[in-house]
Amino acid sequence: MLTRSFALPLLAAAAIAQPIVIKTTTLFDGNGHVLRNRQIAIENGRITRIAAAKDKPAIDLSGLTVMPGWIDTHVHPTWFFNKNDRLELDGPGAKSTPQQAALHAEANLYATLMGGFTTVQSVGAPLDGDLRDLIALDSIPGPRLLTSLEQITEKSGDPEQIRALVDKLKADGADVIKLFATASIRDGGKMTMTADQIDAACGEARKVGLRAMVHAHASEGARAAIMAGCTTIEHGTFLDDATLDLMAARGVYFDPNFLVLHNYLDNKAKFLSIGNYTEPGFAYMEKALPLVADVLRRARKAHVKVALGTDAVAGAHGRNAEEFIYRVRDGGDSPMDALLSGTSVAAESLGMADRIGSLAEGKEADIVAVDGNPLDDITAVRRVVFVMKHGRVYKDAPPAR
Repeated sequence: MLTRSFALPLLAAAAIAQPIVIKTTTLFDGNGHVLRNRQIAIENGRITRIAAAKDKPAIDLSGLTVMPGWIDTHVHPTWFFNKNDRLELDGPGAKSTPQQAALHAEANLYATLMGGFTTVQSVGAPLDGDLRDLIALDSIPGPRLLTSLEQITEKSGDPEQIRALVDKLKADGADVIKLFATASIRDGGKMTMTADQIDAACGEARKVGLRAMVHAHASEGARAAIMAGCTTIEHGTFLDDATLDLMAARGVYFDPNFLVLHNYLDNKAKFLSIGNYTEPGFAYMEKALPLVADVLRRARKAHVKVALGTDAVAGAHGRNAEEFIYRVRDGGDSPMDALLSGTSVAAESLGMADRIGSLAEGKEADIVAVDGNPLDDITAVRRVVFVMKHGRVYKDAPPAR
């Protein structure tokens, strides 16, 4: 039997090349069920069977909590801290070379994978397309990557120009459309795009078969996006109950974010005085934290479908699982609800529930195991000891005792 001390490269290759069996004692299936003493049979990167543990396993995850690979629906892997320990983005004015920027982005994605996230959605940067394709080819390690490639704002043009931009993004290979209906929280979160612009972006996205996720802090911008048929509202710091009720009625997903705000405040010196990262901007973010906790509680009460996204920027990559902890500790989520947000609900929000987000026959063999039980102690999500994506083992470390 292969144990976690077995050489990782050989184990990873074997996991793809031939059928394997994983033994578990505690298995959270991503759909709200906890199963005991099960084995997972895997072939060609997919789960073929989950049954009572009786066969000799290739991988023994006894004593751990085994779950579907986690999903982060909102990341920015091209954001990093440069050699001066300051925020840098790939693009004009960058102090790092394009090669350095690409290496930082790949490192961020690798850290995210090692943190237990096997699928992420980046919104968005042109470099994402190349990263997505290289990961899909197994040329570089990283989570399965979806991307918007660009972002649509009030400066993207009139409705006709915005529709043309959506068509271009579709042709360029975008997986989702990202638009900014409101300003940043650091600028007060007021509505910036017009209703006609939002209608054009979301309507054209739907026409060409793409989802549309919308940055919207306040109710006015969020309501316009909901009425336009957009898929997901991001942030939602100032949403009122009527808007949450409308989201629930229309099946719109909601993604409030705690980690990004904590990350900014924890790394203030690395962001301060860059763009709108000003002292007043940081004051806005500090005041927003209790508001995010409140809107999450109200969203749950209204039965809104809540997905998990972190808005991970520089400093947050690899720490994405902290979002689970903030949602339980500060937002009042149960550990089960938090984990469902990062598994089956997130998969549904991406239109990928038939492939990922749960452990079941026919699904991708995306598996994470942690030391401890996050349903009893959510901080166990910090102790990721095993990561598999599409049947390939990327992390296999003994628990720290």
